[in-house]
Amino acid sequence: MLWLVTKFAITAAVIVLVSEVAKRSDKAGALIAALPLVTLLALIWLHVEGQPQQKVANHAWYTFWYVLPTLPMFLAFPFLLPRIGFWPSLLASAVITVVSFGAFAVVLRRFGIDLL
Repeated sequence: MLWLVTKFAITAAVIVLVSEVAKRSDKAGALIAALPLVTLLALIWLHVEGQPQQKVANHAWYTFWYVLPTLPMFLAFPFLLPRIGFWPSLLASAVITVVSFGAFAVVLRRFGIDLL
C-alpha cells in the first residue's frame, strides 16, 4: 500500500510542478509538459514492479504512436480559445483528438500496426 501511495504522490507532484511552473512562465511550463515525464514514470514503475522487458518496451512503442494523433489538438486549442471560449475549445480539441486517433489507427493498420 505504501508503494501505491508513493507512486501517486510522485506522479501527482509532476503534474503540480508543471501547473505551477506554467503559472510563472508559459514557455517553461510548456517545455516541462512536453517532456515525456508521465511516460518515463510509467516505464520506471513498470520496471521497478518487475514487469517483463517486452511489456515495458511495448508501452514505449504504443505511446509513440498514441502521441502523434494528439498533436492537432495543440494547434486547434489556441486557435479556438479566443473564438469560442475555454470549455467549448477543450471539448472541440478532445473531439479532434478522438477523430485524429481513429483516422490514424485506420491508416496505421494498413502498415501492420494495430492500435485498437
